[in-house]
Amino acid sequence: MMGQKATVIPHIIDQHAEEAAFLWLLRRNAIYAPHYNLKDLAKLDNRVEAHIDGLRIAGDYGWEACCNNLEFKGSGEVFAAGFLALEGNDSDRIYKVYQVVEETPETLPGLVSALGWVEPHHLQGKVSGLLVSGNPFWRRAGISACAIHRVDPGKYLDQAILDSDRQLQIRAMRAAAELGRVDLKQSLLDQVGNLDPTAGFWAAWSAVLLGARGNALSLLQAKIIEGSELSVKAMSVAFRVQNRTVVKELLKGLVQQEDRLRDAIIGAGISGDPSYIPWLIKQMEVPKLAKIAGESFTYITGVDIAYEDLDGEMPKDFAPGPTENPEDENVAMDADEDLPYPDPSLIDRWWKQRQQNFTPEFRYLLGNPINEQHCQSILRTGKQRQRQAAALELSLMQPTRPLFETRAMGKRQQRWLGN
Repeated sequence: MMGQKATVIPHIIDQHAEEAAFLWLLRRNAIYAPHYNLKDLAKLDNRVEAHIDGLRIAGDYGWEACCNNLEFKGSGEVFAAGFLALEGNDSDRIYKVYQVVEETPETLPGLVSALGWVEPHHLQGKVSGLLVSGNPFWRRAGISACAIHRVDPGKYLDQAILDSDRQLQIRAMRAAAELGRVDLKQSLLDQVGNLDPTAGFWAAWSAVLLGARGNALSLLQAKIIEGSELSVKAMSVAFRVQNRTVVKELLKGLVQQEDRLRDAIIGAGISGDPSYIPWLIKQMEVPKLAKIAGESFTYITGVDIAYEDLDGEMPKDFAPGPTENPEDENVAMDADEDLPYPDPSLIDRWWKQRQQNFTPEFRYLLGNPINEQHCQSILRTGKQRQRQAAALELSLMQPTRPLFETRAMGKRQQRWLGN
């Protein structure tokens, strides 16, 4: 009956709050997963949205359930409560979420995600308030919200690139590239020599994405050589713009270091150069490198190893992740868990039958020479990591074009792509 208050079943609403938070954590991993495509992401988003809808319908009790869960101080709980508070335009509730995030800064990703999920018209006045905050932590949240929605924060971004707060500065420099702000290229280049190596790196990364080469590209190459945790990020841009000779020398240097073989394999895939295919097939014979070598093979050739029945069984004596042995101190999860395990002999046969279709004069991504039309197609149908590669390629082709946001809500991405 219209106007009648909805009946609330507490344990069901509590479950909606718990599931919304839990599924957000699954989604945070899914956006970088090698086996999720856009349709899969949209389905996962629909599951999150169904629980959010249950909380909406429950009214005040839905908020109370989310508010109670904020005691866990997790990013997923912050996402659920933040979304309800922002969409409901309730200043007291928004303040409550902000208070938790300020007390537990590691939950900021949950709030930023909520800012990204809320439709833009619900954010009027809220993001501008973050951008003018006297606290750089909240200015960073405001810059992040603008970047996710691909809305240019104007002078606030210009100022943030020069800010003394390193985390704000780094987020602003990344946002400049994401928004295609080529007018900020010189400001970024001025920061390439920043005494903070991470800030200097992101200045260079963003400057190259916006069309700079020279010192910025040299810094990325130095990061690749030195082997920091930013090496793969450096390759993701540098190997897409550097000439084949330089890429070959950099990869040669990595191959000569046993602990850098994995980076070399990833770099070969980024390069898009089919001349590395025989070497990649050889690396598939090494169990700990086989899956990542298979992914790089796919990046170049486009073959779906599992779908084409080119996968095999992992050796029984090979345990890539944590074992059930309580005395085993290795508790790290297998980074390649969701990749198929390639069969080198089957892969080799497949390649020999098709290698004439590939020529070293072109760079390839998923089996075709890289061009705008092909990259747009990958954004529609590729897996998440492949889509991120295509987004970088498109941005490098036209630096003024905003970097396609592959982490946005699935239905929103589908709308952007006309799916």
